[in-house]
Amino acid sequence: MIKYYNRKNKTYEIEHVAGEKQLTWLYSSPVGKGILELLVKKKLFSKIYGSYCDSRLSAKKIDKFIVDLNINMDKYKKNAKDFNSFNEFFIRELNDKYINDFSKSTNDLISPCDGRLLVYNNIKSTESLCVKDFDYSLDELLQDKKLAKTYEGGSCLVFRLCPTDYHRFHFIDDGICTKPNKINGLYYSVNPISLQKIKKVFVENKREWSILKSKNFDDVIYMEVGATCVGSIIQTYKETEHITRGMEKGYFKFGGSTVILIFKSNTIKIHDDIIKHSNDCIETLVSMGETIGTKI
Repeated sequence: MIKYYNRKNKTYEIEHVAGEKQLTWLYSSPVGKGILELLVKKKLFSKIYGSYCDSRLSAKKIDKFIVDLNINMDKYKKNAKDFNSFNEFFIRELNDKYINDFSKSTNDLISPCDGRLLVYNNIKSTESLCVKDFDYSLDELLQDKKLAKTYEGGSCLVFRLCPTDYHRFHFIDDGICTKPNKINGLYYSVNPISLQKIKKVFVENKREWSILKSKNFDDVIYMEVGATCVGSIIQTYKETEHITRGMEKGYFKFGGSTVILIFKSNTIKIHDDIIKHSNDCIETLVSMGETIGTKI
């Protein structure tokens, strides 16, 4: 179990992890850890399970998943019965009124996705980002020392998505986005159970990063991190086109996943409640389009 802060309700809540018993066994027991290392973290497992989630047979899981995790389907374009596979349900689209429901002030920084947010300020390229007991540096994360150096003193925003969340991610500002740089890796889960056990999950997992040359927030590194059963990170934008604030960038197929935004120094100021809880290693629940900070 993990505690997070719900800023809308101003309450602390406990996250319910999908498949908690199985994940605890997989990441904690000797036999489970053996299976994890030999099979589950490998691309083949994610590919096979991903194929199942693309099949019509997997649609049987949808109703139980919605009930068990208390998902509000009123926010989405389709009803549960309209999906032909679990993956089709997993990448469900929000109704337009929710996608366009964000501040129109260009000074406001909006969340790119649904998720649980941790913020790390004054980052150093070679020093560990000890976020939520993780231990990794910007150099390791990007595998580009020269680029990492230009973000010294900046801010790293980590949005952890769980299976109940909306799994499409969006642009935070107008501008141009470069072609993704793909870094091959493993497929560890990013749920609270696995994060306690695998300290370098973000630098071991498959990930992609691009640079959003934004109109209001300078050059922002935009990274997507894959996880168990996320066989694909799908980019839906084109690097040659002008993108707009709120426009879809892409989506994750089935599994927990993470979006990371990295800003240069003296670019943004994150809201105080998010910073306070991040300093206490407590994630803050945010929604796509929610204002989380301002331009400096």
